[in-house]
Amino acid sequence: MEPPKPTIDVTFDMRSDAGSGDPDTTSATLRRYHQLLWSKALPNGTIFDLDISNRRRYLHHASLLGEFFLASDTCVPTYRSWRRLAPIIEQCAPDELDEFQHLNHTIAGMMVFPGERRPGVQTLNMARGWTASIGDRLDLTLECIRLFYEGEASPLGSVLEAYRDFFDLFESFDRYVEFFLLQDLVGPDGGVAFMRSFRGFDESPLPEDAADYRDYRSSCVAFLRARNERIAQWAATELPSRA
Repeated sequence: MEPPKPTIDVTFDMRSDAGSGDPDTTSATLRRYHQLLWSKALPNGTIFDLDISNRRRYLHHASLLGEFFLASDTCVPTYRSWRRLAPIIEQCAPDELDEFQHLNHTIAGMMVFPGERRPGVQTLNMARGWTASIGDRLDLTLECIRLFYEGEASPLGSVLEAYRDFFDLFESFDRYVEFFLLQDLVGPDGGVAFMRSFRGFDESPLPEDAADYRDYRSSCVAFLRARNERIAQWAATELPSRA
């Protein structure tokens, strides 16, 4: 009997097999999907093999390129559990919030970043949530990554610098975006397509009122749907050759 062919179900809610834990650490499906998606050729042609055989190492790569430990992060916040936004969230219909939260827990709402602590900095996953000017948002994180590749400062600059060896694997912002299938978060000009109006890191990244939140939600949902479709297309083309 032939082994089952690797597949990715872009409708699968990672909370389904996470038990009572955080899907980023306890969903076996999510871990396997990350391995399937990101174990592929880097811009220099080297295969970025990711190992999941050690339970203590979420995703691990070791080669002449170096050693890298990656962790998963649910990357498009719904803010549904943020107390400071409760008065805004309460004005939104539960079915709209449920749809957003479901999409946020499909593979499109997940990213991997370096997961091991390095001297003097938080992990990128931690810094995204704790940096007030980022507010855990993927689009603002991606803007910081774009600025990093351009040699410019950003609120996450020191953290990104600490993991320069990881980001050097992708050589440029465009190639980083292509590797992680983030094209739907980039505009025609090559810059980040922000999920709500962005005038700089000095302003709050959080929605100001219910209308602002609904616009943010709509932008996020459109991105998540588009990225899921892109992931499904990539998987249909690339994964059969791994069977």
